[in-house]
Amino acid sequence: MIDTHGLKTIRLNLARTKDHPHGSDRHGYRFTAPLDADGHLDAEGWRKHRDQCRVVRFWEGEEDDIGHLVHRPGGSWGFTYDIEGDEGDEGGFKLSSHRFVPGEYISIRDDEGELHTFTVVTVTDV
Repeated sequence: MIDTHGLKTIRLNLARTKDHPHGSDRHGYRFTAPLDADGHLDAEGWRKHRDQCRVVRFWEGEEDDIGHLVHRPGGSWGFTYDIEGDEGDEGGFKLSSHRFVPGEYISIRDDEGELHTFTVVTVTDV
């Protein structure tokens, strides 16, 4: 049996943009990550469960990209699409300091360097 203690499934939806003035639930991410009691990404938990820390990038009109949450040297976090997908690596903007709780905003820089803002919609136990 796999220990999933502390792992959460997090859903991010695109926040308001010029093209999506009300945000979009058809553009975003769903990923598994360990969070500490305050809702921050937990590096130690990630080391223990890194194979389970998967991400799905869903973007209307495109195939889903599937990969992993990665913790890079220096402490930054991002996504790598090493399982299935055509996206390059994406980096979160100061993800180590953000809280993953519903209603919070998170920014992610896509593989073309464009920064997008997302809303944390749900955080549930794995």
